[in-house]
Amino acid sequence: MLNLLKFKEKADYSDIQALAPSGEISGKEAYQLYIDHTLPFLEKAGGEILFQGQAGSFLIGPTWEDWDAALLVRHKSVATFMAFASNGEYLRGIGHRTAALADSRLLPIEEES
Repeated sequence: MLNLLKFKEKADYSDIQALAPSGEISGKEAYQLYIDHTLPFLEKAGGEILFQGQAGSFLIGPTWEDWDAALLVRHKSVATFMAFASNGEYLRGIGHRTAALADSRLLPIEEES
C-alpha cells in the first residue's frame, strides 16, 4: 500500500478526546502516535513498513497536490490486510490518524512477477 499523507499543522482531537494528548501536538506528531500504536498489529498480521519518508514536490503531477510524507507498507495479502484493518484493538488507536491528517491517499499496489 502506498500512502500519501498531508498533515494538519495542529492535530485535531476534538472528536476523539479519549486519545488526546495532554498538550497541543502537530499533525506529524499525532501520526507518529498512530504508527507507534499500529506497528504491533501490522507486524502480527505479517505486514511491514518498507519505507517512510518526507515527500517532495512532484516532478510530474498536478501542481495543486502536495504531500508531506509517503509511506509504503507491505501486507501478505488482501485478506490479511482486511483482517488487520478490522481488528478492534487496532481501531481503538485510529483516531490518532484522523487527528493527524488533513488529506491522504491509499493506493494498493501489487508487485509484478
